[in-house]
Amino acid sequence: MIRVVLVDDQTLVRRGIGGLLELVPDIEVVGEASDGEEALAVVPVLKPDVLLLDVRMPRMSGIAVLDALRSANALPPTLVLTTFDDGDAAIAAIKAGAKGLMLKDVSLDDLAGAIRALASGQTAFQPAMTDSLMAALQRTPASADSYVSEPLTGREKEVLHLICAGYSNKEIADLLSLAEGTVKNHVSNLLLKLDARDRTRAALKALQQGHLS
Repeated sequence: MIRVVLVDDQTLVRRGIGGLLELVPDIEVVGEASDGEEALAVVPVLKPDVLLLDVRMPRMSGIAVLDALRSANALPPTLVLTTFDDGDAAIAAIKAGAKGLMLKDVSLDDLAGAIRALASGQTAFQPAMTDSLMAALQRTPASADSYVSEPLTGREKEVLHLICAGYSNKEIADLLSLAEGTVKNHVSNLLLKLDARDRTRAALKALQQGHLS
């Protein structure tokens, strides 16, 4: 079972998502919190496999929760859920450690798939978020170290597109008819070339530097 904690200040939303996830046989909601401060009390105790986190909450925002849990070395793989297609908030969430982004109108199948992806160490980004991310990144000046040390190959670009779409190494291997070990090598090369420490930051840098255009 994938153990999940759900954090949202709207009771109906929280209960609705929790009720839907009860229909998924391999996912269990083990705890809830109605705001950021409650989340800081619940998450370190329950140690969920995946945290579902709202961005906009009273008392403490989702971004602040991510920062606090990461500082305490208690941040589980986190899927940020929002009703706002807000690119700036999405970028802030990624920088704070989120591993996935989805709008709250996502289907149950897509939500369950994203939870499974995060639980297995992958990332999950809803395609609907891409346009707002691109717009926000265009407003953000590139950092001094925002460069690729070597040009990306055609195959690396293909793998990069699929990483940004939230596919796992195995799924990428199946889609591109490659061995999974070959995909892992491509991912390692991408992290090196993009100077990114994980797949999430590689996806962010890829968007910022225009590798997905």
